[in-house]
Amino acid sequence: MKCWIRSHALATLFSLTALAGAAEAQLLNVPLPPLPENQEVLVLEVALAPGQGSAPHRHSAHVFVYMLEGRVDMQVAGGELVTLSPGEVFYENPNDVHMVSRNASDTEPARLLVHIIKTIGVPVSAPVSDGSDRLLDHR
Repeated sequence: MKCWIRSHALATLFSLTALAGAAEAQLLNVPLPPLPENQEVLVLEVALAPGQGSAPHRHSAHVFVYMLEGRVDMQVAGGELVTLSPGEVFYENPNDVHMVSRNASDTEPARLLVHIIKTIGVPVSAPVSDGSDRLLDHR
């Protein structure tokens, strides 16, 4: 089974490499450190209502955001506030605290595609207190 998964992953990578050669523009290139064997990739489509946002949180994962529709404000602790538009990307590393994540419009919805490389069985996000690096007990 493990051999099949590896060969399937290699075939997928070769296919993606061929597609990358046809790409019009590189949006992001982030080298990843070696990952433990207990990692998984989760892909989510997130829809934000006008003005909707979230409280400060952390993902403890590699997070790649691709804007599909609308505009979204994003900021990690210590980073600049950015407003993403369709076709733009945002990256969070496992140590980042996501301080701002909100629809930049009070009248239009926003949609984003999120790819998360995370530890199997660990929640996608956890709240933080007052934007600090200390996790709250989220059970």
